[in-house]
Amino acid sequence: MVSSYDRGVTSKRRRGTGGIARATLIAVTFEVGFYARRANEANMKGIDKRLATQGKIQYASRMRRGDVGRYVLMPGDRARVPLMSALLEGAKEVGGGREYLAHTGLHRGIKVTVMSTGIGCPAAAIGVEELANVGAKVFIRTGSTGALQKPIDIGDLVIPNGAVKSEGTTRMYEPDEFPAVPSFRVLSSLVAAAESLKEELDFSYHVGIVSCDDAFYAETPEFIRRMTDLGALSLDMESAAVFVVSRLRGLESGCIMSASENFARKQIVPQRTPAALRRGWITETRVALRAVEILEGVSPT
Repeated sequence: MVSSYDRGVTSKRRRGTGGIARATLIAVTFEVGFYARRANEANMKGIDKRLATQGKIQYASRMRRGDVGRYVLMPGDRARVPLMSALLEGAKEVGGGREYLAHTGLHRGIKVTVMSTGIGCPAAAIGVEELANVGAKVFIRTGSTGALQKPIDIGDLVIPNGAVKSEGTTRMYEPDEFPAVPSFRVLSSLVAAAESLKEELDFSYHVGIVSCDDAFYAETPEFIRRMTDLGALSLDMESAAVFVVSRLRGLESGCIMSASENFARKQIVPQRTPAALRRGWITETRVALRAVEILEGVSPT
């Protein structure tokens, strides 16, 4: 009998060399009708916020064109930005408005930005919109997630191949029936990167569906139990918005998160950050940067 959890994909450390065959992936992106309609409506009825701020100093993040790289790693907590940007060369602060602290540096010659988004889909959607306005093209959420399945340890990595839209932000962009999914090219690169690094960095990763909501304290036991029984790997609060907004902008996105707690085991994060979780944040950053190398066609060192 196959359990709900087995519908996902799990790769445990030291479980063989397996490997994922590398293929040439072609990403075809396009500006979809949502924004084209908005431009027409703006001409008829008034101002469009996105068009009015495109290429200018951004309202919330205070960034401008030239500040950010093509690739952006997006943790939630501002405190994780210097932790993650320390893995870049010459990283410097380029923005700090509201919850959006941003550092930009180089990874093997590739310009990369790390920018926090705060908590929840509304803030994450604003972050993607403003980053896109000033030139970012690929968004990788690098955050924490509450595990729902017992095999997931604190500090394990979760790579979503889709998100349940248990939030309200994306309803302003598209009908609920549209799925919230990462770009295949970015998802494949994250999985390939995790597979290539799992022995060296000694970690486990899990690929599957997550549930994304926007009400942290309204995640009732009944809600958690239902998502667990349906096979969701974990809970987060930003992935759906990152997936949806980037797709509608004709851009690319992915997500990799470190398990901060496990509801199935009744393991809740204490006030002091466990060493395993802090290690998970560093590991997910290294995996995300390896994925950037793969996307750029740069051979591993």
